[in-house]
Amino acid sequence: MLQYILRRILYAIPVLLAILVVTFALARMIPGDPCTAILGEKATQEACERFNQRFGLDKPITTQLGLYMLNIAKGDLGDSIRFGRPITLMLSERLPMTIELGLTSMFLAVMIGIPAGLLSALRRNSPTDLITMIGANIGVSIPVFVLGLLLIYFFSVLLRDTAFALPPSGRLSPGVSSKPFYDMWEWGVTKESTGYLFLKFLSGFYIFNSIITLDFKVLGDALKHLIMPAFALSTIPLSIIARMTRSSLLEVLGQDFVRTAHAKGIQPRMVVVRHALRSALLPVVTIIGLQSGAILGGAVLTETIFGLAGVGRSLFEAITSRDFPVIQGFTIVITFIYVFVNLLVDVSYAFLDPRIRLE
Repeated sequence: MLQYILRRILYAIPVLLAILVVTFALARMIPGDPCTAILGEKATQEACERFNQRFGLDKPITTQLGLYMLNIAKGDLGDSIRFGRPITLMLSERLPMTIELGLTSMFLAVMIGIPAGLLSALRRNSPTDLITMIGANIGVSIPVFVLGLLLIYFFSVLLRDTAFALPPSGRLSPGVSSKPFYDMWEWGVTKESTGYLFLKFLSGFYIFNSIITLDFKVLGDALKHLIMPAFALSTIPLSIIARMTRSSLLEVLGQDFVRTAHAKGIQPRMVVVRHALRSALLPVVTIIGLQSGAILGGAVLTETIFGLAGVGRSLFEAITSRDFPVIQGFTIVITFIYVFVNLLVDVSYAFLDPRIRLE
């Protein structure tokens, strides 16, 4: 088992290196340049020369790439050209929002998608199956930005004076703030303290932070703000997971070992749960891993529509301002998360199918 995991980790290293190089190249292929994007189109040639020299953009591309990879090896993601702040500090502030949104969206997609697909497969060609698949087709067809705007119009405009009204943007309501647990517990943590960035990163998860500090006002407000963006982001993976669960389970239910289990007199429910479902989950787990990456990509639009200060929105702003270090640093972190999720998927294969461990 350990050799299987180590082999998957080694396979991931070339992927990360390739993404690093491709992102570095694509960032510099975007029309325009950081000088005019940040200083304005009326910036003089002399000002742009000083600007490029200050940020090392006047060096040859190969030299820039070499220096950047050397800094990455040291754990230094660099500083933002636009804000002059370390990328690691920006990530500690923005990444918790994206992870919180992504985990909530995937939780909804899995907890609704798998039971919906299971129910649809067990009641094949029934009205339940028809309604479920129609809903899945609609869910996979509506773009995130369209659904997001429709949700805002319905719950924040039409229902604004009712008990069902939801906030259209932000993570917390005006006047509500999430106090970091290390400040509430008076740990005396400062910016110079060891582990400050990690503690700041953990406190950025408002739901986690409010639970451990027993601040239920912040918890309720944070959950209320998360409902619409999480639902909008979860609809496409939810629909895909439901359809894959249905088709995979129908295929497994027609195999010999399932018919043998029925012939032995095992209860139909136990045949599905203990025998068929476990085999049917292999392709579903693959889809969940792939959709995790799609959720990270969809977070760019979702965070922009709902005004959430996460990695997706920051990445969009960095692209428009040609902030190369932010584009590269945030993309590398997103890639690492995606590779890590797929590593977990590969490891889960070994638990779902013992034959994989013997390969």
